[in-house]
Amino acid sequence: MENNVTTTVADEVNGAAIQQDVDNASAGNRRYLRPKEIAAYLLTSFGQKNLSQYVNAFRQFFAISFLGMSGSTYGVIMFIESIYDAVDDSISGLIIDRTRTRWGRLRPWLVIPTPFWAIAMIMLFTTPAFIVHDWQKIVWTIVGIFVYNLGMSYFGAWTIMLYNITPNNDERDNLIATSKFADLFGVFLPSIASFAVGILPKATSGWANPIGMQEIYTGFAVIITVIAAFTAFFGFSAMRERVPLASREQMKEVGVIESFKNVFKNRPMFILVLSGFFAGFKSVGVASESFYWMHNSKNVAHGSIAGIFTGIPNYIMVPLAPKLIRKFGAKKVAVVSGIFAGVAYAGTFLIGIFGNNGKGFLVDWEGQNAVINLAVLTLCLTICGLPNQLLNVAGAVLQGDVYDYSEWKTGVRNEALVQTVQNYFGKAANSITQLLSGVVISAVGYVARKDEFGNIVPESNHNTLLGFWAVFCLLPAIARFLYGVTLLFFNVDGKFKEQMLKDLEERRRERVENLNASDEEKKIVEMNINTTMGTKFPQENADE
Repeated sequence: MENNVTTTVADEVNGAAIQQDVDNASAGNRRYLRPKEIAAYLLTSFGQKNLSQYVNAFRQFFAISFLGMSGSTYGVIMFIESIYDAVDDSISGLIIDRTRTRWGRLRPWLVIPTPFWAIAMIMLFTTPAFIVHDWQKIVWTIVGIFVYNLGMSYFGAWTIMLYNITPNNDERDNLIATSKFADLFGVFLPSIASFAVGILPKATSGWANPIGMQEIYTGFAVIITVIAAFTAFFGFSAMRERVPLASREQMKEVGVIESFKNVFKNRPMFILVLSGFFAGFKSVGVASESFYWMHNSKNVAHGSIAGIFTGIPNYIMVPLAPKLIRKFGAKKVAVVSGIFAGVAYAGTFLIGIFGNNGKGFLVDWEGQNAVINLAVLTLCLTICGLPNQLLNVAGAVLQGDVYDYSEWKTGVRNEALVQTVQNYFGKAANSITQLLSGVVISAVGYVARKDEFGNIVPESNHNTLLGFWAVFCLLPAIARFLYGVTLLFFNVDGKFKEQMLKDLEERRRERVENLNASDEEKKIVEMNINTTMGTKFPQENADE
């Protein structure tokens, strides 16, 4: 059946038909995405975002609070892991770029990483009885983190899928905005975990077998992993790749070393790398948020309550993002948003250190009205977060500009390698912030204390609480401000960008016209063209 379908496609795809289809595509107003594909992309995003957010939010807290690892040791592990991860990304990027299968270049990598997630989540959110000595804790944590990052390295193909699912830039930008809007509704499972941790241990304390915090974190890790795996398989089955690629023979003409040289000529990529380095400081604050809510506010559920309200403006900002980007450009939107957020976080820190007899009413909530404190802090964080979704949408558009610039500069579309080199420098630089994420906890003098049930006892030392507050506010302030300033030097903007996109349309037309591949690969590319340009594909239409 497959041979018959391929023969039919080969008969239909002739020079005149391809030329006409490319002309239609170049008109810039053709729509390619089916509702099922949009839903698949959004659901895949839902699963992956919940998984990564859960790990980023609670991995450090779990290792230090329940596994009993010191903050400094955890920081060193993350520093080493960042270096390893950068090397691993180099390998995965080359492999992804050179993948050519009947399912496409990227789709297989949506499902291959799922077993790695399952292993990693079990290791990162459990404390087996056989782990007693410090060296065992270190080995257990290292293996769990490394396996998790291995899976995420290859799942990076999902990010690239966004720039291959449609050749229409406006359609792509709208999909970016839609996905960010869906994230506002969909990335909620880690927040539910915070509520459960704040409520269930107290509510079940009188039971014969009360539910502890550790059990809650472990249970949510399993649930989120299952959801992420299911959505990844659905994304694999429903989505298609539509941007014409260089053939396997053409890729062989561009060696590994030359590929890396080409990537290093990508100026906008390095600007994003530098801005990403500064943005990484915010991750230190995010990783430490659980410490602030648990110890300063005395209830980790306060963070989830605040998150409900601080996210409300995002529902307005995300739909506005495409309009603002079309009017002012992604670069200008990102620059202004970053600087605004940096100033807002710095102002929040200053507001919080006043009152409460010199202790700071948002530093130490002991004896304070928790409702008022939470209301004030929620308002401040809402202002700080106003540009969050603008930054997310604009950042994704700028990333697409980097990929397009690479194709325009070198003639080869190698997003995975660009992403690899970008991640290499980003993660090498991020190793500093990862080291800080553990060191700052030790630097503020925190040592975990537990009650008879194994639950964490809130900290009372004022200097430690002040340190948590500084990490909570000032690191995000520095991150956002420097991120915005750095993007002033991003050069894919305005008339230059318009001309670059026109050049790419012409080159892609020539690539399809001069297709020169092996018979087997030509079948694959012709099927891709058939899906891309709208030619009838009997088998696919019949399946639907």
